[in-house]
Amino acid sequence: MDHGGWKSERITDQGGKIIIVTGANSGLGLEASTVLSAKGAKIIMAVRDLEKGKAAVSEIIHKHKKANVELMQLDLSDFNSIHKFSEEFHAKYSNLHILINNAGIMYPKYREITKQGFETHFGTNHLGHFLLTGLMLDLLKNTPQSRVVTQSSALHKYGGDIHFDDLNGEKTYDKSKAYAQSKLANLLFTYELDRRFKIHRQDSMATAAHPGYTATGLQRSQGLLVALANKFIAQNIEIGALPVLRAATEGDLVGSEYFGPTKWLETRGYPEKVTSSDKSYDAQLAKKLWEVSEKLVGFTYKFN
Repeated sequence: MDHGGWKSERITDQGGKIIIVTGANSGLGLEASTVLSAKGAKIIMAVRDLEKGKAAVSEIIHKHKKANVELMQLDLSDFNSIHKFSEEFHAKYSNLHILINNAGIMYPKYREITKQGFETHFGTNHLGHFLLTGLMLDLLKNTPQSRVVTQSSALHKYGGDIHFDDLNGEKTYDKSKAYAQSKLANLLFTYELDRRFKIHRQDSMATAAHPGYTATGLQRSQGLLVALANKFIAQNIEIGALPVLRAATEGDLVGSEYFGPTKWLETRGYPEKVTSSDKSYDAQLAKKLWEVSEKLVGFTYKFN
């Protein structure tokens, strides 16, 4: 492995910044929260399970006694929970420097649906973050050089398409394709959000990342072979979190950058700018997905 690659030591002081990290109680979200809190940022750890969240907070405080972290409940599979989170956050804060859309669902054993009846990959990974970002838009606008960072996956290239005639997998369901669809949606959303920031001259940008093949709890239901691969092939959480950290903190970005590892078909290594699928750059597809998403979540973005 290239030991001369981008590391968290390159992250500049983040003092004074307010950062939301979704799915912050474990895996990549916990690692990102740990690193950014050590750099001086105020971290809002948005978690579904408060008990697991409390354990994560204790872990961070144990490592960094001066860490400024706050736990807030957020279930991205439930629009009501997202609205409640937004109301509670707005009651406390008037700025938001960085929103890290990190939480995700991957390959449940059976087809599952969210509280509002959407297939769980699409409903949580895409629609949940789409609604959350929209609800945070006014605070991002209030904050100079704010940033929205969304976690995608290299797997968006493998079977990734937006099935507008069957978004919820009711006609045919394949968990791999459902996951790939949600991760393609994450990228289409990122690039379209960044375009709209620029059109409306908002001093914000949207970037994206993917962790390569990193051993996280997302693969816990995938059986013995994946468990063995996680142990002997996958890279560790500390390396896997670097792409999203770079997308969130690197200066001189212009927006729409996508960071990920570059070795072994983008499964391992330090983060560099990488290219997503041709379909992910389709502006017409992104616009259609945006309009459909607004209708599905019952919320219209207001940039002005």
